[in-house]
Amino acid sequence: HRICRMCCDHFSVFSKHFLCITMISGYQSAPAVFEQCINYFAEAIINRLGRGRFLGFSAGSNPAAGLDPLTIYQLQRNNYDPEDLQVNDWNDYAAADAPPMDFVITLSDELPDTPHPEWPNRPMITHWPILDPIDAEGEEMQRKAAFVKALTELESRISIFVNLPIASLDRLKLQQSLDDIGRKTTD
Repeated sequence: HRICRMCCDHFSVFSKHFLCITMISGYQSAPAVFEQCINYFAEAIINRLGRGRFLGFSAGSNPAAGLDPLTIYQLQRNNYDPEDLQVNDWNDYAAADAPPMDFVITLSDELPDTPHPEWPNRPMITHWPILDPIDAEGEEMQRKAAFVKALTELESRISIFVNLPIASLDRLKLQQSLDDIGRKTTD
């Protein structure tokens, strides 16, 4: 993969690395059984909609080992292949041998209070609030509806992102555009 580097506050057009992370506060009493599905959704979506211009990764501050069956169902139902999706510890992407990230998007229902690691390459960092359907309660149909809503919202936001005229935006304007996408809702 070609790696995008910052040059004169502009980005080249090819293969920007995009890290989707879920930040889970450290005061959680027990580790999660299933990983937050929005990471998997975002990684799959950016890799499809980015068409090789973006390479998506997923990470969490407290990644879990399992993948919820409704996450797999929703991905497959929408023709996303869950086979190669994997959420890593976010510290893995702060390592010297990690792919340098150009964008880091935090995904959670509220602004995280957990401090993030220092990632190499000075990535642009923004927060996109979104409810993770893994926490949805109710009957199976209500839970499935929450998964559809999360996937649809992420598809909308990531579609806007991949269609930004990145090469023509300076760093400040690009940061503002990323933040604006986070304020967009599908309600």
